[in-house]
Amino acid sequence: MTIAVLLGLIILLILLGAPIGFVMAAIPTGYIVVTGVVPLTSVPYQMYLSLNKFPLVAVPLFLLAGELMNSGGVAARLLDLSRELIGRARGGLSHVTVVMSMLFASLNGSAVASTATVGNLMIPSMTKAGYKPAYSAAVVAVSSTIGGIIPPSIAIVIFAGNANLSVGRLFSASILPGLLIGAAFIAVGYVICVRNNSERLETPFRLIVLFKAFRRSLLALTLPVILYFGIVLGVFSATEAGAVVAFLAFVIGKYIYKTTSWSDLWGALNRTVRLTASIFLIVAAAGPFSWLLQRIGALQGLESMLASFQDRPALFVLIFLGVILVAGMLSDIVANLIVLGPTLLVAGLAAGFSVPQVSMLITIGFLLGTVTPPVGICYFTAARIANEKLEKVGVALLPFIAAETLLLVFIVLIPPLTEFVPRLAGFD
Repeated sequence: MTIAVLLGLIILLILLGAPIGFVMAAIPTGYIVVTGVVPLTSVPYQMYLSLNKFPLVAVPLFLLAGELMNSGGVAARLLDLSRELIGRARGGLSHVTVVMSMLFASLNGSAVASTATVGNLMIPSMTKAGYKPAYSAAVVAVSSTIGGIIPPSIAIVIFAGNANLSVGRLFSASILPGLLIGAAFIAVGYVICVRNNSERLETPFRLIVLFKAFRRSLLALTLPVILYFGIVLGVFSATEAGAVVAFLAFVIGKYIYKTTSWSDLWGALNRTVRLTASIFLIVAAAGPFSWLLQRIGALQGLESMLASFQDRPALFVLIFLGVILVAGMLSDIVANLIVLGPTLLVAGLAAGFSVPQVSMLITIGFLLGTVTPPVGICYFTAARIANEKLEKVGVALLPFIAAETLLLVFIVLIPPLTEFVPRLAGFD
């Protein structure tokens, strides 16, 4: 009864537009006031415990690196490279948007930041080229989820830090799924664009032009390589990697590309602080909310429920993915990773999944929630940039969401998708 009332209250507050951080902090506070089971000081203490995890320091550093690269004109360079790579296929701008999202994801690791940056750059161009605004917004929104998968994924850093897992191992596990999702989005977009006879880049392909575009983007593209191999080879931790990449991003923009001014640095710091604060408010509020769910037995009940289906693998997978997808629709990804992530991890491991496999199922599944109502922040952001109705964007998103859901099934059926690269990197 208590769990049902709590769930109803959460859904009601979210539908009323209450910020998810406020909801997660207010409900346990109200519970303590009414029941008096523990002192009210338990709320800030649980917030402190939730934030007191060293890997979280990497979050603002990765965000700062992405902001610096964006202000340094890297987005335009990546656009030129993406156009030369795939722009000549039917539906060129649609595919360019996906490829650019993948490249930009390797620099900032944030799905929301990718939506805003790529959306502002690509949606007007796609609309001008004859694409429907709903389709343009859908491609940008769903492609941005790659930013939460490919290293340096902020979502993976938060999940690994909260579950005490190796960030490098999960970064390795995310590479193949991230590339496959990008390929799947391009394939879905190609089918749609061929049917609609969409545009394509008409200028003939010239290897020298591709080479010049690659050379202009080379320094930016080396940053994720430095980050990944630096972590894998033990040169620095994930947190130190964030500092190194942020520093290099500033040096490249300021002294090599010469497109980053001191005022750009200030603007990047300002945006990083704001975005970090919005993330960490949810991280902090998830602490007392997790405590409350454990207090009333909700998390234990979820784990027991999933454990009861372990002897029926197909049904377990169906319910496991169902819980992830429904939770992703109802709550913010950061909150889900912190509150439900550890419980789902334990249940998945008990069912025979490996750590990389179940971690990718959880992370990618929750990322799908960023493009579904009622709390899909990437979905809302892309629709607002395109100035299009949410329901039209939602319909346009369906084939892409189906493709990403199908990848979750592949991860279940083909363990090497998430285990091969970590093993190659020496984590297994």
